[in-house]
Amino acid sequence: MMHMKLDDEAGRQAALDRYDLAEKRIEPFERITALVKTVLGVPMAAVTFIDGDRQRIHTRQGFDLEETSRSDSFCTHTIAMSDPLVVPDATIDPRFSENPLVLDGTLASYLGVPLTTPDGYNLGALCALDTVVRTFRHQDVEILSRFAALVVDELELRTIARQDALTGVLTRRAFVEGVTRAIDRFGRYGRPAALVLFDIDHFKSINDNFGHPVGDEVLRQVASAARAMLRPSDILGRLGGEEFGVLLPETDRASSLACAERLRGAIGSLELPQLNGGMVSASFGTSSLSGLVRRAEAWLAEADAALYIAKRSGRNRCIDADDAADAARAADASMQLSQTETDALQFEI
Repeated sequence: MMHMKLDDEAGRQAALDRYDLAEKRIEPFERITALVKTVLGVPMAAVTFIDGDRQRIHTRQGFDLEETSRSDSFCTHTIAMSDPLVVPDATIDPRFSENPLVLDGTLASYLGVPLTTPDGYNLGALCALDTVVRTFRHQDVEILSRFAALVVDELELRTIARQDALTGVLTRRAFVEGVTRAIDRFGRYGRPAALVLFDIDHFKSINDNFGHPVGDEVLRQVASAARAMLRPSDILGRLGGEEFGVLLPETDRASSLACAERLRGAIGSLELPQLNGGMVSASFGTSSLSGLVRRAEAWLAEADAALYIAKRSGRNRCIDADDAADAARAADASMQLSQTETDALQFEI
C-alpha cells in the first residue's frame, strides 16, 4: 500500500518541479477535463496544482481563471487529504463560505480528487465544480478518481521522456529547468538551495581499459549509489558524459558539503568486479544559492569551477565554491614547489 506523504512540503514541491509543467497546454489534460465536464454534467472542470504560495489552474473547462493564491484555493485542502474532497454546499461550509469565488457566485459546490504521485505526494487535484449547490454521488467520486489516475499516468509518461536512458536520472535539460525554478523560488521566497556537481575520476581510462559496456555499468552504479543517498526532495541529473548534478532544496553550505562527502563515500565504496579490483572515485564541487545568481548557467558555472579545483588539487575530494579561490592558490603553490624540487634535482645531477 502506498505511504502518503502529506506533511513533507519540500518533497511535494520538488516532486511537482520534476514533472516540468511549465508548458501552458497539455492536450491529454484538455481531453480529460472535457470528459469530466460532460460525464459528470458540471459546468466547470480543471486540473490544478499547488505551486509555492499559489494555485495554478493548469487546464480548465468552463472558466478562464489561471491562478489564485494558495490560501483562496480549494485545492490546498484537497492535497492535505488522502481521499477526495467533497463540498456539496460551499456557502455553508466554514472552510469556504468566505472564499472570494464563493462570495461572487462563481463556485457553490466542489469535488476534487488528489493527484497523487507513485511515491505518495499530492501535487494538486482534478476537480469538478458547479455554480449551484449539488450532491455528488458515490459514482461521481469513482469516475473522477479514475480520471485523476489518467492525469497522473500522463505525468509519469512525460517524466520518462525527461530521463536519461542509461542511468534513469534526469537529462541535462530537465535538470537545468529544476535549477532555474530553484533560483526563481529563492528570488520570490528566499528559500535556500545548494548545487552539487560531481565527475567520475579517470573515466576515460575505464572506457579505454575495460570497454564502453563496463563504462556504462559504472555510470549506472554511480547514479544508483547517489540516488540511494539523497532525499526524495533532491534532484539528480546527468549533465553529460560522466558528470552529474544534484540540486538540494532547503539546504545551506555546510549541509551541501556534508551531502557531497556522503556521496563521495558511497561512490568510493562501490564494488565492481568488472574493474578487476579497481576502485571508482569522484570529485565534487558545491555552491550555495545567493542573491548574486540570476541564471542557471551562472550557478552551474560556480559549482563547476569548484569541481575543477577539486580535480586539479588531487581528485576524489569535495570543494565548495567559496573555498575554490583558496584551493586554487594552494594548488598553484604546490605546483611551483614541485617544479622547484625538480629544478634542484636536475641541478644536482
